Amino acid sequence: MTNDGEVTSMDAVTEVSTAFSTTATSAALAAGVTVRELTTIDEFTGVCALFQDIWRTGPESPLVTTELLRALTKAGNYLSGAFDGDRLVGACVGFFGAPADNAMHSHIAGVAATAAGRSVGYALKLHQRAWALDRGVDVIAWTFDPLVARNAWFNLGKLGATATEYLPDFYGGMHDVVNGGDDTDRLLVRWNLDHRTEFGGVPGHAVVALGRTADGAPEPGVTAGETLLVAVPADIAAVRAENPGLARAWRLAVRDVLGGLLADGARVAGFDRAGWYVVTREGR
Repeated sequence: MTNDGEVTSMDAVTEVSTAFSTTATSAALAAGVTVRELTTIDEFTGVCALFQDIWRTGPESPLVTTELLRALTKAGNYLSGAFDGDRLVGACVGFFGAPADNAMHSHIAGVAATAAGRSVGYALKLHQRAWALDRGVDVIAWTFDPLVARNAWFNLGKLGATATEYLPDFYGGMHDVVNGGDDTDRLLVRWNLDHRTEFGGVPGHAVVALGRTADGAPEPGVTAGETLLVAVPADIAAVRAENPGLARAWRLAVRDVLGGLLADGARVAGFDRAGWYVVTREGR
C-alpha cells in the first residue's frame, strides 16, 4: 500500500493469490483430503504406483517414472498429491510451456477409484491453479479424450476451460485399460486462471450435427448452422468394454464432425450434462 492509502498492483495480485489459495484449501477440505506438493523419492514412487493402478498399465509401459518426476520437480515444475490421511488417492503432474506464453501444460492427473465421487480431482485442479498463479502463470492447458462425457463436463462446465483444438491420435497407441487400445484423439483445452468461461446452456435454435440412435450408435446430422450439437456416449468406458466396434464408430464419428467443425473455424461454447458439445460457428 502507498503512503496515501492506495492499493498497489502488487497488493492486488497478492490479494487475488490469497483468495485462490483459500478456495483451493476449502475444496480439499470438502473432498476430505489434503493436497500438497510432492518432493521425495518415496512420494514419486507412490505417484507412479497410483497411476499404474488407475490406468492398469503394465510395468513395461509406465505413464511416468520416478526419475522423470525427480527431474521435473527439480526443474521447478508441478507435482501434487491428494492424501486421505496418509494414503495417496490422487496426483497431478504439470510442466511449464514456452517462456513467452506464461503457460503450464498439465500432463496427467488421476484419482483412485476408492476416492471417486468426492471431488478430489477438483481439489487437485484448484491447488494447481493457486500454485501456478503464485508463479506468474496465466493459463493452464491440457488434453482429454473428447468421448469421455464426465471429463468434458468437468473441464468445460465445472472449471470453465475452453476447448481450442482437436488432436487426432495425439499419443499414438496406448494399450492400457482406460484407453482400451483405441486411437488417442484428444481435445486441447486452455484454462484462463483469473476468470472462467461461462456456458449459457443449449440454445433452442441449435441443430444436431451428430446425434444418437435409439440403440446408442452415432447418427450423422446436419453441419450447417450457427449453433450445432455434437453427441458423445454417456459412458464410453462401458461401450469399449461391451462393444469395441461401437466405440470405434463413435471415435471416427466425433473425429469427423467435432474435429471437422473446429478445423473449419468453429469453437466449442460448452458442454451440456446431457452429453452434447455445443459448437458455434458465425455466419453459417
